[in-house]
Amino acid sequence: MSGKKKIALYQEELINTHYTEVENMYRVMRGWRHDLRNHIQVMKAYAANGDIKEISRYLDMLENDLQTVDTVIKTGNKMTDAILNSKISLAKSKNINVIADAHVPVSLATPELDLCAIVGNLFDNAIEANMALPEEKRMIRVYMDMKGEQLYISFTNFTASKKLKKVGGRYLTTKGRGHGLGLMRIDEIVKKHDGYVNRNSEDGAFTTEILLPQR
Repeated sequence: MSGKKKIALYQEELINTHYTEVENMYRVMRGWRHDLRNHIQVMKAYAANGDIKEISRYLDMLENDLQTVDTVIKTGNKMTDAILNSKISLAKSKNINVIADAHVPVSLATPELDLCAIVGNLFDNAIEANMALPEEKRMIRVYMDMKGEQLYISFTNFTASKKLKKVGGRYLTTKGRGHGLGLMRIDEIVKKHDGYVNRNSEDGAFTTEILLPQR
């Protein structure tokens, strides 16, 4: 199989995975909303009996449950919100702390599938790198914002190595077919849109910065 066919196949698998994650996240949210009426009825029953302690306990339970389905990023750009929230949910399920700050216009020149592939690959690589760390050290920092007419994307995560090695001009942060093809796919998309990508590994932290023109 040619290199281009491998990348195309990997991209298709990646997109299918992303949409499955998004679908699962919203399925959980719909289920919680469906149960909301029952939760209200329970609290009304406690209120009728004047049982404030039980109401407080029940609200604490609901708050903890809600944290597992809450949409944490709301930029207004549907694709960005969907991929970021699905990946943040996935990272948190693996006990990875995520610090995210995203400011993305409702409309972007970068096609949705391309942006999905970039953000999805960045997140997947960061999650995989974090899994080699003890839970208390796991962290991913995401920042997205406009810089003039360019969309700026920055991902930082801790790694098990103090400084990662480069092979063939690329950092090797993880093992496996998906990682290599993921890096190639990011570089391919950035190049296609006349963008810029920079990767840096220092003091156990790995950072990827990307600029995508939106004109």
